[in-house]
Amino acid sequence: MNIQLTLAARYLRGRKLRTTLTTLAILFGVLVIVGMNSLLPAFTRAFQTNVLAAAGQVDATITLKTSDAFDAAKVDRVAAVEGVRVVSGLLNRTVNLPADYLDDDPARPDATGALSLVGIDVAQATALHAYNVQDGRFLADGDADVAVISQSLAELIGLGVGDTLTLPTPTGQTALTIAGILPPRMQLGNEEVFVTLAQAQAMLDMPGLINTIEANFDVVDEDERLALEQAILTELGDTFQLGGLSSNAELLANMDVAQAIFSLLGVLAVLMGGFIIFNTFRTIVAERRRDIGMLRALGAGRRTILGTFLAEGLIQGVIGTVLGILAGYGLGLLGVAALQPILSDMMNVDIGAPVVSPGLLIGSAVIGIGVTLLAGLLPAMSAGRVTPLEALRPSVGAVSLRRLMGVGFWAGVVMIALAVAALLTRDIAFIGLGAVLFVIGLILVGPALVNPVARFFSGLLAAVFARSGTAQLAQGNLTRQPSRAAITASTMLIGMSILILAASVVTSVTAGFGEVMRRSLGSDFILIPPSIAAWGTNVGAGSELADALREVEGVEVVSSLRFAPTQANGAAVSLLGIDPVTYSQVSGLTFSEGDESAYAALAEGRTAILSPAAAVALGAAIGDEVELMTPTGPQLYRVVGVGGDYLNAKITTVYISHDNIAADFNRTEDVLIQANLAAGADRVAAEAGMKDALRDFPQFRLIAGQEYIDENLALFDSVFTALYVLVLFLAVPSVIAMVNTLAIGVIERTREIGMLRAVGSTRGQVRRVVLAEALILAALGTLFGILAGLYLGYMGVAALEAFGYPMTYIFPTMGVIIALVAGIVFGVLAAIIPARQASRLEIVQALRYE
Repeated sequence: MNIQLTLAARYLRGRKLRTTLTTLAILFGVLVIVGMNSLLPAFTRAFQTNVLAAAGQVDATITLKTSDAFDAAKVDRVAAVEGVRVVSGLLNRTVNLPADYLDDDPARPDATGALSLVGIDVAQATALHAYNVQDGRFLADGDADVAVISQSLAELIGLGVGDTLTLPTPTGQTALTIAGILPPRMQLGNEEVFVTLAQAQAMLDMPGLINTIEANFDVVDEDERLALEQAILTELGDTFQLGGLSSNAELLANMDVAQAIFSLLGVLAVLMGGFIIFNTFRTIVAERRRDIGMLRALGAGRRTILGTFLAEGLIQGVIGTVLGILAGYGLGLLGVAALQPILSDMMNVDIGAPVVSPGLLIGSAVIGIGVTLLAGLLPAMSAGRVTPLEALRPSVGAVSLRRLMGVGFWAGVVMIALAVAALLTRDIAFIGLGAVLFVIGLILVGPALVNPVARFFSGLLAAVFARSGTAQLAQGNLTRQPSRAAITASTMLIGMSILILAASVVTSVTAGFGEVMRRSLGSDFILIPPSIAAWGTNVGAGSELADALREVEGVEVVSSLRFAPTQANGAAVSLLGIDPVTYSQVSGLTFSEGDESAYAALAEGRTAILSPAAAVALGAAIGDEVELMTPTGPQLYRVVGVGGDYLNAKITTVYISHDNIAADFNRTEDVLIQANLAAGADRVAAEAGMKDALRDFPQFRLIAGQEYIDENLALFDSVFTALYVLVLFLAVPSVIAMVNTLAIGVIERTREIGMLRAVGSTRGQVRRVVLAEALILAALGTLFGILAGLYLGYMGVAALEAFGYPMTYIFPTMGVIIALVAGIVFGVLAAIIPARQASRLEIVQALRYE
């Protein structure tokens, strides 16, 4: 093994440029995998921390499956179960805070974006938990407007014992006097504000209700504990569960999808690196034919030759993977810095540092090193099979077209034909399979198309490099090794196809979501809570706020959304209550099934409108019934329409009437309010009146509907710009591949370049030959990439449409233009180093090159 490592290290040091470029290819792929998959878990963790405050260390935490509130008398029923030692009922609610709420200073960063308001029965809670008060006192039964907080929260907000902490509630702001300070909070979750249970019920307008029961058991045997848990569930009924709250589970599911997408992009980047490595090693085998022959003649066995090439791949794979992991963490940090302002504004979430798990490190190492070894395996095996005589014999020149149009070519043709047929079916499953076949088919037919495509583009380049003959020389150099050129172009194909895919989705999303946005956010004014879509973390307002807005002079109509978490047919969904009469006057759903008559139908018994995403997830259509889990048990709702709005377009949402969400889910709290003005109303005076009505409800932000639309469109633009930058970043391996191929070509043609210089060719003409090769390669990869990207784009839009998103396919004209420009730029960039390398060759040394 020593001789193999020694030879591998010597070869790598001898070709520093090629070694660097090949290592960069795998570094780049690992960078994308680590960067993206460290960023999304950080966001998921931050969201869970914001929504689900961690429970204390107890034997059981009992909640409704809907995570809704229930009668406090359930505590006594749990306490009566044999084996339960002590129980405590509490009302726990996340309170999202508006920006600058605690310090009222825009120049200073917010101390915290959310708190957990915890109402406890003091006697029960102190029997279950030990509260070690560091300063002041703990809560006492009968305390009113009194709170106990942790030292860490006290330091964050600069308050102490005797100071006042004011919090927004559905009934207006409540001022709490801090009676005691607990040790700093060590558990994952929001900082907690403890009040008495009666105080929390009054603040949240939930008299007699709790949403969590904590219990400790007398038994320690695992089987006995399981039996006791089952006994508790039997006592309470099948609407309850043991475990954490399920609020906003549907949003977390969407984040899992996003993480899968970014993982796919990372794998594609690694595969592009694999193409580069495969191409490089295959060329190295051809370049070292004489070296291999000499080694074989001196007694080296096939295993020695195979081991040498695999050792080269292993060294480059390890170095590229380690550097890729480090660079990926840096990319995650940049992503956090870029996303933090957006998520803070839209969802009131503080992301924190990227999360690099052991599984991510191991997976990245396996993929990075594994792809490198696999990419080098076939060329290494080919090198091992070379006999001494064959290796020392002069190599054969051109490859015939008949040889290229073999089994692989015709298999590729069949795959492309099947892909086109799949497109005609309009079935997303067949289209998805067709996308894979189409890309593989293009790669397989690529070598046979190199000659005609290169001839076409060399004809175009001949007009640029008139009468110099450089375009024809470039064409001849590429067609001499069509397989190598096709594999190099395949990396460009993958990169450009991802770009066109992204452009197709972006264009279609902009059109589809833009239409839905204007329809659902087109009211004159909107009262926005701190967090959009994650409705369960917001503290809304009672009906008195909407009533006060209706009293403002100039306001014609006011309508609101109300939220309740639930499950439909066993799946977590977001339940929104709307007023069937006023909702369509200030907003509107975009219907994919049914029409606006569905609003009136909501007032007729238990009926529901499903969002497209919910219709897909639940497999339901108009006339079907879906089972919604309520605090008192399951209820059947009949579907009267399928439609969605902009704010909930990505979430599995069910819309029911205000009456039904109040009767079945006990929810009367408005989480978003929209208002329209009467014709001819004084807009400035009406806005001032609404701000006065909002004085006691600072959790809402008053904004004009058009202004909010403009905010969201600006957010779209920034996200899509970042997406284009990311996708162009993913195309970087294609530049590395072309530099590698061109540099290898220069080395192979050293004597040929020397002869050209000897018969009078200038350094500039040699540079133009390499530049023409790069441009033809880039054109080949870009052409194939655009074709593949258009197919993938159609597939992506069709998939999103099938999952219920408001999408209509729009041809990505701008994306195609960007791809063409990027192809030319990449071609020029790829030619710089090899062209300089070729033009600086000394004539005598080049002619003596072996």
